[in-house]
Amino acid sequence: MKRIISAQIIILLIIAICGGCKRSGIHKDNFITVDVTASYPQKKLVLQDFMDVEYIPLETNNEFVCGNYVLAVGRNHVIMTNHDNDGNIYIFDRSGKALRKINRKGQGGEEYNILSRVVLDENNNELFVNDMYAKKILVYDLEGNFKRKLSTSEDFLFFDMYDFDQEHLICHDSFNNNNSLAFHTGQSFMLISKLDGSISKEIQIPYEEKKSIVMRTPKDEKTGMYSVFMPSSVFPIVPYFDDYVLDEISADTIYSYSSNNTMKPLIVRTPPICSMAPERFLLLSLLTDRYYFMEIIEKKRLFPFSNIVYDRQEKALFSYKVYNSDYTDEEEAFLKSVPLNREIPSCQYLEAYKLVEDYEGGRLKGRLKEIASKLGEEDNPVIMLIKHKK
Repeated sequence: MKRIISAQIIILLIIAICGGCKRSGIHKDNFITVDVTASYPQKKLVLQDFMDVEYIPLETNNEFVCGNYVLAVGRNHVIMTNHDNDGNIYIFDRSGKALRKINRKGQGGEEYNILSRVVLDENNNELFVNDMYAKKILVYDLEGNFKRKLSTSEDFLFFDMYDFDQEHLICHDSFNNNNSLAFHTGQSFMLISKLDGSISKEIQIPYEEKKSIVMRTPKDEKTGMYSVFMPSSVFPIVPYFDDYVLDEISADTIYSYSSNNTMKPLIVRTPPICSMAPERFLLLSLLTDRYYFMEIIEKKRLFPFSNIVYDRQEKALFSYKVYNSDYTDEEEAFLKSVPLNREIPSCQYLEAYKLVEDYEGGRLKGRLKEIASKLGEEDNPVIMLIKHKK
């Protein structure tokens, strides 16, 4: 089922879509071009001017001392875990009250070994727990009871996945990011059944040559081992209101994919990725109704990067800094967390000890100041949800 669309088709598509445009800007078809080699003037933004912010202080008790990894957020629940792979899944309500802790870690058929991703489906009271390397997605109810197992194909390694509709998850095949697996050169995005894990649709994105953002150290002659590196801010699937935006790094076009299974170009990069050595990849960070926040990463040691934003109102590109107005001085907001869902495209965790320090130093205002005044240094983090304005 996997295949590469020919270079001839790619050329025709680029000619048809881009129409010979040579500069960054908005086009009549409502997509933009981004020159990844250009320098852009700086723009300062205040987060609360274009996004809503919600702070959730997570309850701390003897059973609920959790880490700082947000797995999922729904209308009524916040799902957290630790980074040490202890298997704990912590469930809070949206006010931060601790509800229950689930741990189904193990080697059995109804258990997971590694929590790669978790998708929350509140409409069906279900958690989809992705055990990526075991090639299975386990489905539990919100009490932790096993419901079913989705067995995924040996040909794919799903990492990023989101709730697409009532019947499907949308997934990305991470085999396609690893240049040590050259035989996996097909399409990366697909819809899989929530019932059994079967592939319902493979989403075709045209590209000329498979590229990888992964870097490897030379193989050690004695051990035969090597190390693999990639940036932490690679998000192939980004929720965008009712759509999902699909960033195939081997392609020159980033597409939006809608719930009715139609795809349209959103961003076109230039120069073409196949013309660059080393490559500069255009990655998505956060998309709003006005701003497209992006990152340009060069495939070199330490992955040098630059942050850029497209302002749809001004029809121009900028480098940027975004500040949180709940601080009395310039505190930058982090916009490169794992995207959560269509309502909440980003989040931050705020460590309790740091909030206590900032409160005592007079750096906080408003709701954040109120929350910090009641914290202890060893409390669970405060979750900062960055939401689309209503």
